[in-house]
Amino acid sequence: MPYLGAAYLWVKAAHLIFVIFLMAGLFMMPRFFVYHHQCAVGSDEDRKWIDRERRLLKIILNPSLILVWVFGLMLMVEIGAWSFGWFHLKLLFVLGLSAYHGWIVSYSRKLALGLRPLTERRLRLLNEIPGVAAAVIVVAVIVKPF
Repeated sequence: MPYLGAAYLWVKAAHLIFVIFLMAGLFMMPRFFVYHHQCAVGSDEDRKWIDRERRLLKIILNPSLILVWVFGLMLMVEIGAWSFGWFHLKLLFVLGLSAYHGWIVSYSRKLALGLRPLTERRLRLLNEIPGVAAAVIVVAVIVKPF
């Protein structure tokens, strides 16, 4: 029994809008990390990158992740998505992106403490994760291969 009624398309639109915001942040932050790595620990530039990263997390990434989940769960219940195979694939990759978000939060804290545990090359490679996940999710949702 549908519960969203006429609000369904608004919820779907909101979900997609916040997915776009989330993905933008997930693409930006590892690039910020690469640039942050290039400055001296404790320098004025270091403090600026710490502030930029904090703002991106607080203003875009964290709220977007929460809203993506809220609207996504509403849509899941509305369409009974749990019974579809494509949804399980999507959910797996969404959980992976959520974990990636958690890693971003953790790594930004390490940078703020002056730690540089990963190389710039590794950060550039990690920057590819959201793109691959987005491609799989879009194919799963649009093509519905199973």
